[in-house]
Amino acid sequence: MWPARLSRFWLTRAAHGNAIYLPAGVIPIYLLFFTICPGASPQNVAASSGTGPSDFEQLEQILETVPQVRYICLDVANGYSEHFVQFLKDVRKRFPDHTIIAGNVVTGEMVEELILSGADIIKVGIGPGSVCTTRKKTGVGYPQLSAVMECADAAHGLNGHIISDGGCSCPGDVAKAFGAGADFVMLGGMLAGHTESGGELIGEGRQAVQALLRHELRGSHEEVRRGVAEYRASEGKVVQVPFKGDVEHTLRDIMGGIRSTCTYVGAAKLKELSRRTTFIRVTQQANPIFGEASQP
Repeated sequence: MWPARLSRFWLTRAAHGNAIYLPAGVIPIYLLFFTICPGASPQNVAASSGTGPSDFEQLEQILETVPQVRYICLDVANGYSEHFVQFLKDVRKRFPDHTIIAGNVVTGEMVEELILSGADIIKVGIGPGSVCTTRKKTGVGYPQLSAVMECADAAHGLNGHIISDGGCSCPGDVAKAFGAGADFVMLGGMLAGHTESGGELIGEGRQAVQALLRHELRGSHEEVRRGVAEYRASEGKVVQVPFKGDVEHTLRDIMGGIRSTCTYVGAAKLKELSRRTTFIRVTQQANPIFGEASQP
């Protein structure tokens, strides 16, 4: 049984095959999750945290309340700060046996810095998300495929791992992320609009859409209107996406595409994919004659 709201889904090479990512919040959120989804293993749940003054204490409370949770995700929009590195070191010192995920960054040098500071897995991506407007609002970003290739090489040299966070719009993009060296791929927009995704359902039948809100760290439009962080700009947007039904069908489509990718390139298992992959630059990826725009 899936939880009422599936924030993101990690396709992974690990033995468990998947993990649920939950946003940081008060302890009852985690307890409610296990109540709604009694078959879920706490070992596949990550406690997410920012780097604010109260976040460290809240993280301690969550992990003390649910000691089975073994993953910690230090999730900020910009991982390029001394404060973030120091916070990571403090968390590693306090939780020496937990697996720590840290990000987001897009360069090999910062990947190495975070791993040497105590992180096990680095989250890679600035601006590639489907409802992320960071690149337009700030001019800051990095091509996701290039970032994954560079960061994977740096992480694997130190026995670390990376998550490719954002930029996927079809199963082929997920396969390319793995081919570029990603150990995990994080999906958001591709999993929006499903029964398990939450959001308000508008309309019926083929015209049904589901409201999806990307709540960025720097503050949503609602926060700005309420006077919270009024000196900041929102780096996310509200969109409507077609209703797609159960997420199971989408996941099967993604997994089927990845399996076919491995067959095409001669990879016996997913771990071999990056060693069997060569990338070339193209001007057009697919034949658009019978694309969505041409359909009645």
